[in-house]
Amino acid sequence: SGTYTDISTNSSGCTHTETLVLTINNSTSNSTTITDCDSYTWSVNGTAYTSSGTYTDISTNSSGCTHTETLVLTINNSTSNTTTVTDCDTYTWSVNGTAYTQSGTYTDISTNSSGCTHTETLVLIINNSTSLTNTVSICFGDSITVGSNTYSQTGIYNDVFTAVNGCDSIIITILNVSQIDVIISQIGIDITANPTGGSMPFVYEWNTGEITGQI
Repeated sequence: SGTYTDISTNSSGCTHTETLVLTINNSTSNSTTITDCDSYTWSVNGTAYTSSGTYTDISTNSSGCTHTETLVLTINNSTSNTTTVTDCDTYTWSVNGTAYTQSGTYTDISTNSSGCTHTETLVLIINNSTSLTNTVSICFGDSITVGSNTYSQTGIYNDVFTAVNGCDSIIITILNVSQIDVIISQIGIDITANPTGGSMPFVYEWNTGEITGQI
């Protein structure tokens, strides 16, 4: 800006002074650097950007000259992951250390390496183990078989199988073995054995000889 003059000769041969009073207004510019997650809405023009880049907006400043606004934008993205798990009775999620006993969809929110949201999703199916209790009475000398195990003595036995859902199926057997009580009576040369308990036929052996037989 300034006042400038030019001296020349007019048509009459006299001096002509030309004066310029000049005001120079300047164009302006501004640059903004932004890092955001997923999306950024630029207040300058109201536009939402989802990709990194350099964006410009041209307008007129208060002096009536060009104003250039520049946005240097870095967009980092949020992340997510979904894991589907099927387990028996309970499952402890390594992401948050929580033990779950019910089927469902669970989420854990954290921050990824870019500083944006990371959503971890667990789709969990819990199948339950089952148990069945059987009370069984057998006679002395008899036995029962559960799976690959055979039992012939009074006691409580647990046999574990795999059910169709992949979980344990436990069969609890409460086994009662009835003992046979025999009362021996002798009249003359006749010997009578009267057993109590069990079911016929019975095989016995006299402990002083080789006499055997069935009742």
